Amino acid sequence: MTFDVSDGPRIEHRDAAPTVGIRLVTPFRGMLGVRDQLLAELAAWLTERDLHTDGPFFLRLHHVDMAADMEIEVGVFGIDHPGDGRVRAGTQPPGDYALLAYRGSSLQANRMLLGWVDESTRDFDADPSTGAWAGRFEVLRTDPRIEPRKTAWTTELAFLLAEG
Repeated sequence: MTFDVSDGPRIEHRDAAPTVGIRLVTPFRGMLGVRDQLLAELAAWLTERDLHTDGPFFLRLHHVDMAADMEIEVGVFGIDHPGDGRVRAGTQPPGDYALLAYRGSSLQANRMLLGWVDESTRDFDADPSTGAWAGRFEVLRTDPRIEPRKTAWTTELAFLLAEG
């Protein structure tokens, strides 16, 4: 699989932003298939309610355990709506984010960004002992409703850094 970086790695401050999303626990193996199902479900939910946003879709990793279960959320930025049970309101936490935009191998992109921050003086806002992350986003810069070919997607990793 090819791997092309289009932006970063770099640090950018982001303000809090409203989101709506579907959050659940799924095994790491098969997680991307679940992501795709949830993207379709969320897009249909938005259409049914005539909700529109310029904000991109995202995959948020709340809890990371590649050997077991992952707590994920598939959502979209820029929707200020209370949700309705399965789809819930949320917020992107404010703060400094380590960013890397790429096309291709997500494994290579994650390794690159994790390594880049590891070599810096900053730390992630995460608990390595539990796998909990305050803000670990994979932002789809390409709208999957318009471009269904995942190989054509540009994805931005945006990982919240600890204060200080």
